[in-house]
Amino acid sequence: MAGRNGHVFLSLFAVSDISSYLCDVKLDRGQDGSCLFYIFCAKNMNAQQIREQIEAAVAARGCFIVDVKVSADNDVTLAIESEEGTVVMEDCVAIDKAFHEIWDQDAEDYALTVTSAGLDQPFKVHRQYLKAVGSQVEVRLKGGRKFVAQLTAATETSVSLRYSAREAVEGSKKKVLVEHEETFPTDQVNSVTPYITFD
Repeated sequence: MAGRNGHVFLSLFAVSDISSYLCDVKLDRGQDGSCLFYIFCAKNMNAQQIREQIEAAVAARGCFIVDVKVSADNDVTLAIESEEGTVVMEDCVAIDKAFHEIWDQDAEDYALTVTSAGLDQPFKVHRQYLKAVGSQVEVRLKGGRKFVAQLTAATETSVSLRYSAREAVEGSKKKVLVEHEETFPTDQVNSVTPYITFD
């Protein structure tokens, strides 16, 4: 907006959805006391769109997406896991390159981290459960129960677990190990994490 003497007091432009933009305000003051506000806006990246557009490049490396996070400052973290074995540096480098080919870093103003999902992190997607069938996992149920078991099967709505528990049995003075195999609905499970031993 210009004043009568030509001084500029405020310069603004409308953004239809301000919540999806990153904005920075800069104030310049003139020697005569006039001031000018600059508002710089860059569109915030969308996690779902990232997932959809980078999925093919991730699959080409024999991997799948576990999680996509975008911070308020457009810091993008892309967590991946290998369909077989573990994620290697070459996977991260190739996916990083593919990402930058899709999104112009100067235009989008983002920072990118491509990382493996982490062996000490709970499973987040069904494909992690399928990959882990036959392996040992640490299970936390709602209500606080925690135990180590072999994951024997997994569906979108349940997990099947084989585990041993020391229990009192009739005819024995001491508790003995009793093997169980149970199926738990996923809404009863707080988390399932790979069980790592250092034997």
